[in-house]
Order: sequence, then structure tokens, then C-alpha cells
Amino acid sequence: MLNYLVETYVSGAHAQDARAAGQRARSAARDVTRSGEPVRHVRTTFVPGDETCFHVFEAASYAAVVEVCRLAEIESPRIVPVVE
Repeated sequence: MLNYLVETYVSGAHAQDARAAGQRARSAARDVTRSGEPVRHVRTTFVPGDETCFHVFEAASYAAVVEVCRLAEIESPRIVPVVE
């Protein structure tokens, strides 16, 4: 499995918004895994001063992370492979 970082701008967001996005991402990752494409939500980090939210995933493919973001309604994500 590869690691991916998803970065998204969250205008005027609060910590509870970031937590909710993380919960949606975790749930969507389980759904995508059940459909046959392994993906695991590792963590969500919110940087309030930058209005930026980062989600880390382990996934079999870039496409799996794209699908998780779509299902979790993570808007305009920047998705990049990372090394942890």
C-alpha cells in the first residue's frame, strides 16, 4: 500500500468541521475498501491559521483516494503520494 496526503482549503473552518471531515473520510475509506479497493484513513490534521486540512491515507491506488474524497465530499482536494 502507498501513502497519500490530501490537502484541502477549508474557508472559515473550525476544529469541529475538520473532525467531521475526518469522520466522513474514515467512513468513505471503509466503503471503498468494502467495494474491493483497499484504503485506510490514517489521520486528519487541521491548521486553523491556514484554513487547511490534511488527510493521510494508505491506499492501493490514487484512484481509491479520489473516490474516498468524492464520497466524503472533500472539495477540491490536492492528492499527492508521500513517504512516511
